[in-house]
Amino acid sequence: MEKRVFRSRISVLLIVFIFAIFIPGSISILKYKIYEGMYILIGVLVFLIFVFSGMRYVISDGKLYLKMWLIPNGSVEIMNIVSVERSYNPLSSPAASLKRLCINFNNNVRFPYWLISPVREQEFIDALKAVNPDISVHVPIEKGIWCIWDWDI
Repeated sequence: MEKRVFRSRISVLLIVFIFAIFIPGSISILKYKIYEGMYILIGVLVFLIFVFSGMRYVISDGKLYLKMWLIPNGSVEIMNIVSVERSYNPLSSPAASLKRLCINFNNNVRFPYWLISPVREQEFIDALKAVNPDISVHVPIEKGIWCIWDWDI
């Protein structure tokens, strides 16, 4: 089977939220000339950009892998996937968007589900179903006014 790589969708809303947190802190740091604090804020922003741009979901050899740049963060057998559903759950997950897919597993897996946000969702689901046709899919295929290019608000 060929290796398929899907990058994570990046949400405009999530980026705006992060900047809304950092801008007031940056203004107060500059006001009191605490340059060490500014270096920390810049470091955190660079780290977040690094994290957001490096999330990948790889389907290869009957497994789904989560990767951050070249570092594997986990894998699961696709045969253990029970269902794929739409989710807007804000829990921490390997997804740079709030529009996510909730992948539910059977009892053989350590975690009951993963929240991920691949850019090409339908291709991703089709690739999963090519390996395990028994996966139940509950993801509406719709384009709304809230979707601008590939960036979901």
